Amino acid sequence: MTTPWVLHVDLDQFIAAVEVLRRPELAGKPVIVGGRGDPTERAVVSTASYEARAFGVGSGMPLRIAARKAPDAIILPVDAPAYTAASEEVMATLREQPGAVVQVLGWDEAFVGVQTEDPEAFARELQTAVLERTQLHCSVGIGDTLVRAKNATDFGKPRGTFRLTADNWLEVMGERPTIALWGVGSKISKRLAALGIQTVDDLARADPEILAGEFGPKMGPWYRQLGRGDGSAVVDDTPWVARGHGRETTFQQNIVERADVEAAARELLTQVLADVAAEGRPVVGVGLKIRYAPFVTKTLVHKIPATFDRDTVIAETMKLVDRIEPGRPLRLLGVRAEMAMPDDAREGHTPMRGGW
Repeated sequence: MTTPWVLHVDLDQFIAAVEVLRRPELAGKPVIVGGRGDPTERAVVSTASYEARAFGVGSGMPLRIAARKAPDAIILPVDAPAYTAASEEVMATLREQPGAVVQVLGWDEAFVGVQTEDPEAFARELQTAVLERTQLHCSVGIGDTLVRAKNATDFGKPRGTFRLTADNWLEVMGERPTIALWGVGSKISKRLAALGIQTVDDLARADPEILAGEFGPKMGPWYRQLGRGDGSAVVDDTPWVARGHGRETTFQQNIVERADVEAAARELLTQVLADVAAEGRPVVGVGLKIRYAPFVTKTLVHKIPATFDRDTVIAETMKLVDRIEPGRPLRLLGVRAEMAMPDDAREGHTPMRGGW
């Protein structure tokens, strides 16, 4: 009898792997992709090959620091269209597998729902199909929920498979720190630690009332659910719809003058409004991301009445720009516009969420 399973497919060192396919001579060498490929500029690492990771290079690290850690690494600029094209080939391959329901999570990962007697065999078939079509390797986590499948992938890397279910969840995950869970970042793990909750097992056995008191009546029990690996087992192939569009820029030299700040904001707004116009949905909120020198980041958001009017969106965004501290050097600025979602009209609400 077949059983429903959730598979999490995660492409190994995806961006670096795409670059190596285009430049076979880079195989086996430390490769770093980020910014415009210039470590003297302000930019961060988008991805690093396993060889570069051996030197301590990781995603999100300033490119200049990565270059110091791996002085012999080949540093390449980000080429988003190439990665998008490769990703689309992978996702098309997954959708072609018999009985597969595919939920895309990003360039390099997706959930696959399937009914099968042997999920490991199905996972290996997926890996083979992806490799034959794209020459890219992937790892597959197998689970009875989305959470367990997602976390299982870490144990299958690289190029392998691993199964996590209710039967072995705490045996495998119990002693790991809470930050190892999908959905728990550094801030949440610190707040959990302050409650005496250090491990996944601690979280799985935590008092729901204590968690609700710290995180609220919805999020508190949800974090406990994460600790148990429980949750939905439904893979949703509904096409993803962007809630908003944002653009940001890191200045190679800090800017201070109000005229420069406003000019940068308007330039970003021009790009964002072009993205929004292509969606055909009204704007219901605007946001600003500000990074002061040396590295202090703040996010401002503002709900507005639904509008298609370009001038209104600009005016509302510039109100946020006015809240930037005068005379304080900026190293990064980002602009975002939130749009009404297809279901918002029926549900009667238009939630404003941060997009960074």
